[in-house]
Amino acid sequence: MTRDEIDRLALEAAYEQALKSKREGGIPIGSALVNAAGVVLSVGHNRRVQDGDSTAHAETVCIRNAGRRRDWHTLTLASTLSPCAMCTGTSILHKVPRVVIGENRNFKGREDWFAAEGVEVRNLNDPRCIALMEAFVRDHRDLWNEDIAVV
Repeated sequence: MTRDEIDRLALEAAYEQALKSKREGGIPIGSALVNAAGVVLSVGHNRRVQDGDSTAHAETVCIRNAGRRRDWHTLTLASTLSPCAMCTGTSILHKVPRVVIGENRNFKGREDWFAAEGVEVRNLNDPRCIALMEAFVRDHRDLWNEDIAVV
């Protein structure tokens, strides 16, 4: 399996999680963690609304769901949206070397921090991810602003 195929597989798993969150009435952001062979090891979706937990962003939930590991430095984290500071910090703390994002048009997270830490970031500019977040931000502005701490 090529790296491109693995990245797309990881993003597909993340996108399915974003749709799951949307169906649950949450913020439609999903994440997946894959190994170098393309095996999906863990998934997660934003559960902030569902759980009333401001730290339950997709990437953090995904990493939490992965449990205790010693191979973080070999994994790729995929997210449907550019990760915020909290999620960026979580993946940096775990020494995840690659991050694949679906898009950063609706929100550009801390890609600069990834770059400063030597983390490879690949933005797939996925039209489905862009449209999903664009509609959510348009239709749920107050909830979105709450999620990204805009006052």
